[in-house]
Amino acid sequence: MTDPDKSSGADGGLPAGHMSSSPTMISNSQLRYEAKRAFVWTAVVGLVVLAVYISQSLLVIFGAMVFASMIDGGARLLGRALKIRRMWRVGIVLLLTLAFFYWLATYAGSQISREAAQFPQIIEAQVSQAISWLEGQGFAIDQGDIQNLAGNLMSGVGTVTRAIGGIFGGFTTLLLIGIIGIYFAMEPDLYERGVAWMLPNHKRSDFYITASKMGAAMRRLMAGRLVGMVFEGLFTWALLSFYGVPMAALLGILTGLLAFIPNLGALISGVLMVLVGFSGGTDMGLYTIFVYFLVQTFDGYVIIPLIAKKTVDLAPALVLAAQLIMGILFGVLGLFLADPMMAMIKVFLERRSEQNDQQLDQEAIATHGT
Repeated sequence: MTDPDKSSGADGGLPAGHMSSSPTMISNSQLRYEAKRAFVWTAVVGLVVLAVYISQSLLVIFGAMVFASMIDGGARLLGRALKIRRMWRVGIVLLLTLAFFYWLATYAGSQISREAAQFPQIIEAQVSQAISWLEGQGFAIDQGDIQNLAGNLMSGVGTVTRAIGGIFGGFTTLLLIGIIGIYFAMEPDLYERGVAWMLPNHKRSDFYITASKMGAAMRRLMAGRLVGMVFEGLFTWALLSFYGVPMAALLGILTGLLAFIPNLGALISGVLMVLVGFSGGTDMGLYTIFVYFLVQTFDGYVIIPLIAKKTVDLAPALVLAAQLIMGILFGVLGLFLADPMMAMIKVFLERRSEQNDQQLDQEAIATHGT
């Protein structure tokens, strides 16, 4: 009788002599190991190149997830008072959002459009006055250099702005974010199960826990951001209107919208506010400086600490660095999404740290037990 170990290969079906006939078979174990390593590294590099190539699309998907978290947070908040199906609560949140923008366009649109038309002229006039004042103080400022600098800045802004939407364009990008975000918000469990299905069985429970923590952190972060935006916008508009500062409504809206961007947003809105304020005189300019510091101080020492207790607490320098990098790479959209992305990365790393601690505890228990 023929010995089966000699007549068949490792796969149990092919003769041993056929093992070396395949061009993909490497008989040397060391060469097989090195080939596997080369394949893994090639796959990793390929995935990195692919991620860079489709980075704009990935950013749109992440933006849709951020938008969905805001809708989901509103639906959960309504669920505390209205015991109706989730789909109906999501619909109510969307209708309220559309109603707000309709009111903004209908009742405030005409006034804001008039103010927006005058806004560049006021800013340009104030910059010219500032240059004249600096020249009066002895600073040598070349108007040609200022114009070239402004041209370079506008060119850079244009280049960055074109990166917002990639091949889609800015408006289409926002539309895609809204549509995909609505789908995510309607049935979040469906997409969560889809991602978990692609993972190994032993990794799925950890994925669900991590996804739950990331979702909760994103909802709280966006809720806190919206509260800060509403507070800064309303208080800025009220205080500026009280003193009769021009374009109070426009400045209030800009301050509220820019509050979505931590650090940089407050700085930009403050500069615009002060420039408009000094167009009405020194007293008005000083008042706008007072309003800016009052609103930012109250927001920084009262609103943000209250919100930060239930949200992801990120280091300001880390957020600013992420904003600069994301802004250069992806334009305004990257600037808006830098903070949520850093928050998700932090939650993921914290979860990994918890898993490592649990594994070390289990190993220590097993060691002492044996």
